[in-house]
Amino acid sequence: MTSTGEIRFSHGIGGPTRGSDDGAPAATLGLRIAETFVSRQGEGKLTGVESFFVRTSGCNLRCWFCDTPYASWKPEGPRQTVSTIVDSVLQSGISHVVLTGGEPLLPDACVSLCQQLRDAGLHITIETAGTIDRDVPCDLMSISPKLSASAPDAGDHPQWHQRHHDRRMPIDLMRRLIDRSDDFQVKFVIDSPAEFDECAGVVESLQVRPDDIWIMPQGVSAEAMDTAATWLKPWCESAGYRFCDRMHLRWYGNRRGT
Repeated sequence: MTSTGEIRFSHGIGGPTRGSDDGAPAATLGLRIAETFVSRQGEGKLTGVESFFVRTSGCNLRCWFCDTPYASWKPEGPRQTVSTIVDSVLQSGISHVVLTGGEPLLPDACVSLCQQLRDAGLHITIETAGTIDRDVPCDLMSISPKLSASAPDAGDHPQWHQRHHDRRMPIDLMRRLIDRSDDFQVKFVIDSPAEFDECAGVVESLQVRPDDIWIMPQGVSAEAMDTAATWLKPWCESAGYRFCDRMHLRWYGNRRGT
């Protein structure tokens, strides 16, 4: 934790995250980018909105079901300056930008990126696990808390199993992200009914309304989501939560750039 209370994690197993090298500004060093693309938002309250997606590479968690391992387990992609990313967004003509990952709040330069996008009059959604405390400008803070069953297998990945558990649920930090945001939503991935009580407990701890909660089935195919919906939708309705289909998987399938 820094002197200002900002929490930083590394992209890898150990060592502190550094926002700059040799004193260079974070905006100059930029962000490691796994991919950028134009697609329709497939989840949450902006489902269907055409958006420019910026997927950063690197994550401080290791969910076993991560559907973008090229941005977490095996991060890839070149480093791009903030100005290069902003130019790409502006050239697209798209007014909604989604900063996702990986964990997009890891790099220091995300603050400069979001500020420049906001200065350009664009709508910014940040999709985060809610484990990094940054005062970053955005229009929709989309937080996806990771439940205990999201941890990787302890036998196969003992270090990441423990690190994941240690980092995954900083309730007070998530609450600060919510309090600073213009708008927010909280999205959970549910793999089985055994997670219902834990999820409800997190919602209560966050002190948010049930209709701010979006519940997604774990799965990367329409068939898996349809099967999960048979037991997940009734629970959402009884709790007052919103069932969150993953429409991009239905529109495009489980592939990159969508």
